[in-house]
Amino acid sequence: MTQRRIPGALLVLLLLCGPVFSQETKELTLTLEDSIVRALKNNLNIAAEVITPGLASANVSLARQMYAPTLQLDLSGNRYEQPSSGPLQASATFINKSTSSTASVAQKIPFGGNLQASLSYDYSKSNQLFQSYNPSFQSRLNFVLTQPLLKNFGWTVSRREIIIAQYSFDSSRSQFKDVLINTIYSVEEAYWNLVYSIENLKTLRQALESGRDLLSKTKREVQVGTKAPIEVLNAEATVARREADIIQAEALVRRNQDLLRTLLNLGVDPSTAGQALVPGDKPEFKPYAITLEEAYAQALARRPDLDTAKSAIETQMVNFRFAKNQRLPQLDLQLVKTSPGLSGQLFIYDPANPFLPPVPGDPGSAGAAFRNSFRFLYNNWTAGVTLTIPFGDVLGKAGYAYAKLDLEQAQARLKTQEQQVFLEVSDAVRSLETAAKSVDAYRIARELAEKQLEAEMKKLSVGMSTNYFVLTYQDALASARSSEMRALVEYNIAVANIAKVTGTTLELRNVSMGDYIK
Repeated sequence: MTQRRIPGALLVLLLLCGPVFSQETKELTLTLEDSIVRALKNNLNIAAEVITPGLASANVSLARQMYAPTLQLDLSGNRYEQPSSGPLQASATFINKSTSSTASVAQKIPFGGNLQASLSYDYSKSNQLFQSYNPSFQSRLNFVLTQPLLKNFGWTVSRREIIIAQYSFDSSRSQFKDVLINTIYSVEEAYWNLVYSIENLKTLRQALESGRDLLSKTKREVQVGTKAPIEVLNAEATVARREADIIQAEALVRRNQDLLRTLLNLGVDPSTAGQALVPGDKPEFKPYAITLEEAYAQALARRPDLDTAKSAIETQMVNFRFAKNQRLPQLDLQLVKTSPGLSGQLFIYDPANPFLPPVPGDPGSAGAAFRNSFRFLYNNWTAGVTLTIPFGDVLGKAGYAYAKLDLEQAQARLKTQEQQVFLEVSDAVRSLETAAKSVDAYRIARELAEKQLEAEMKKLSVGMSTNYFVLTYQDALASARSSEMRALVEYNIAVANIAKVTGTTLELRNVSMGDYIK
């Protein structure tokens, strides 16, 4: 007999343990910290927004290219041939061969000017008589400075594209920071809501078991004649209602699991496919106090959306200064410094009779021509100004008016946004205070509900109460437990909301922007 019972006992043990093993493989337990880390790593919204600061940084680098020096090289060759036009030329055909090359470096300088340095070289050889150098080597060193004095003059005006690109980069960083903060808060909110829905489901199941136990006990008492059949009807109705409540609670658990799964983007991890999310943390009451003044001061200093609005104002301020500058007349200063150099095959003619054959002198060289240029042997310079005054500057006036209104609009929006931030902060502080008081109140209500149910059960056991009152107190206890858990969850969400509205979430969670934006 004992040997036959052993396999049956093993079968029962396997049946009981089987669901446990299956449940372990289909559950993924996550702490709140694990959930935040996974969200920051896998969330699709973060993956999309992290590209924006990179694009803005590339725009900054692109704008700075305006100050990169440019090198230009020119090279040309020429052969010119025509019939001799005079009796003093060497032959019937005049032939001239020449080459020309120039290397120049141009650099845009602060305050809107341009500086260009160039070195040119010309080689020329012909069969024409009466030339002092043939072939000749000519070099020329030029420095040209062009500087606006009114329109397009100024550090901000000349660097407008760079400054705007930098403010755009700062704005993109602030916007990405806002995405991180909102993502972390959304994960915290979804996590604690999932905790509540699971704990609420447990509470409803406990109430259902209590109702079923009472129903079974009542049926036995009706069979022996100690209870009226109506008591069974009351218990059955309550059990049926509690079963319906559990169906809705189970649906809420699944919905909250799906919401958290979406925030964590667990679909990208095949190992978590089909797993139910189980929170590993329980809500706790950790006293946290902050005044409205402290919270609002932190929000003004750290809120990324305010930083974005301030960057927009700075951008509009730059545009306003530029538009104001564009209304000025254009007055350009130009300074040119030239140093020529000449060398080549020297021919010396007799001053008394220049028609005699010349005497060859120094053969010269291209190097000698370059050396003469760098010695600045000759004082050659040019200075001048150009004044341009537009008549009926319609575009300049319109651009100035538009930039001014755009700046005023950005400033007004910042004021409105600061008012909205104050409302959000005051609501968050008020919600935190209310949630903290609710935790104590609902804890006391739950303790009293437990005592009321215990007292009513004692009265029922001695025949001084009915199932109706016991079931009523069971419902009251279940509601009190759910309310207490809801209060704890709301308190933890309120603490997270304080960090969100004050912009301190990343500091509290030790999240660095440098991990995402280089």
